Amino acid sequence: MITFYHCVSARSFRPLWMLEELGLPYDLKMLPFPPRVLARSYLDINPLGTVPLMINGHTRMTESAAICQYLCALSAPTSLQVEPSEDDYGAYLNYLHFGEATLTFPQTLVLRYSRFEPEQRRLPTVAEDYGKWFLARLRTLEPVLAQQEHLCARRFTAADVSVGYALLLAQHLGFATRFTPGVKAYWERLQQREGYRRALQSQSVAASAQGVSTVPAPDSST
Repeated sequence: MITFYHCVSARSFRPLWMLEELGLPYDLKMLPFPPRVLARSYLDINPLGTVPLMINGHTRMTESAAICQYLCALSAPTSLQVEPSEDDYGAYLNYLHFGEATLTFPQTLVLRYSRFEPEQRRLPTVAEDYGKWFLARLRTLEPVLAQQEHLCARRFTAADVSVGYALLLAQHLGFATRFTPGVKAYWERLQQREGYRRALQSQSVAASAQGVSTVPAPDSST
């Protein structure tokens, strides 16, 4: 049984969504945000104090995109994974990590300098610049998504989960109104997936049962 530590709608939502898409059993442990401050005992389990943390036997992982890749490999064969023999294998890996490294990273800086820092340390100009950085990078997906429903391999894959989470975070930050038409339609399609809806329901039910706020966590953790 996989044990999975998660904060509502934080980066850990990526692997949670993957678990639901793959139909894998898991034990969901909900944490208040930020766990390193509000759940100090969690540091005994994960000294980083970040989410996600996935434990599967001797395997411990804390990187959201890497966990998605691991879960696909664990469940192979699955259509959610693109195989090395497929033409879009490189594109699949690129988009899988693009969702985190290129799209989520600048949004965490927007959060830091607009919400997390004490008032006297906030830097609205920096937050605005990184918001523009995010939107500029996101626009590079428009030519692809204007022509096809998914990022690669002509099907829904873990790459769509990775990029999809970045769009969820962007929605929480108020950037969704600035999505280009293809990206906007893509995000609307992703939200209709049963796996996505089950993941939302799973975190809500678990948070309520474990006494954790169901308000989405502004994500600054891996």
